Amino acid sequence: MQALEYGSDQNGLVCGYLFGRGPAAVPIGAAEAAAWVRENAGQPGEFLWLHFNLANTASEKWLREHARLSDEFYDCLHEGSRSTRIEQADDTLVAVVNDVLRDFSFEPSDISSLYLSVDRQLVISARRSPLQAVERLRQAVRRGEPIASSVVLLTHLLRDQADVLTRIVRVATGKVDNIEDNLLSGQLKFKRADLGALRRVLVRLQRLLAPEPAAMFRLLQRPPGWVTVQDRQELREASEEFAVTLNDIATLQERIKLLQEEIAALVNEGNNRSLYTLTIVTVLALPINIIAGLLGMNVGGVPLATDASGFWIIAGIVAVFTIVAGWVVMRRRRELD
Repeated sequence: MQALEYGSDQNGLVCGYLFGRGPAAVPIGAAEAAAWVRENAGQPGEFLWLHFNLANTASEKWLREHARLSDEFYDCLHEGSRSTRIEQADDTLVAVVNDVLRDFSFEPSDISSLYLSVDRQLVISARRSPLQAVERLRQAVRRGEPIASSVVLLTHLLRDQADVLTRIVRVATGKVDNIEDNLLSGQLKFKRADLGALRRVLVRLQRLLAPEPAAMFRLLQRPPGWVTVQDRQELREASEEFAVTLNDIATLQERIKLLQEEIAALVNEGNNRSLYTLTIVTVLALPINIIAGLLGMNVGGVPLATDASGFWIIAGIVAVFTIVAGWVVMRRRRELD
């Protein structure tokens, strides 16, 4: 029976590319990558990117056997914290980047983590579910986009992540615009719960995808020695682009909050109108209920019981009291308005 590979080879490798031997990256397999790492055969300017699928249990085993990665990287794989961060471990950059799944459907569970270890000549990325940003990066490498260094690869990934997030914000903004238009036209077809679910997803995206400012600041101030000034500038620009997108998310959350309050006010106003109508009906029916209760008692001495015009007399009395009650209610409403 053929072993399950979970979208990767038997070693858990989804894809591998060797950069620096030509204008385009060269695809490389797990065996060639192991030999390249073991023999340290990389020439100056060369670096290797290996992307693994953690759903395949063989991937971590291969990494421990063939890649000399820092303990911090393996700690990230197993710890509970999922906040986006980029930290320095000795001479290596270790990053946790949260991204949305390829089939993202605005569900909080459609967010997963990508773990990276970046040094001068080796970039390791690993994930448990297919992610949009890393897939965009993979397609860019396949198209032959020039990537000069491992840090450029990292910043390309961060920019792809910001682009994915921008597209999500654009789709969410369209949904909010549609709800707002329906609200203004008085044909609201959505509930506050729909807006609440959308807002929860945006809050989760903002919380998980926002890079830790302190960690990014420390990295930009004291990067590893092999990170060039140009690479540092690329990281700073990628961080600024991300900040703009996160600000758009915060603005959209505020719009959703205001719409929720407006919908709640409309629902409350409708309930008040219904309650007021019910109150008027109750007040208008009060005289006839009282008189009917009195005249319906099986006791002696009921007035007008033998009078031929008794019904019309009682009906007139009920009508007078009903008109008076209605006038009192309407006057009270005008005073409140």
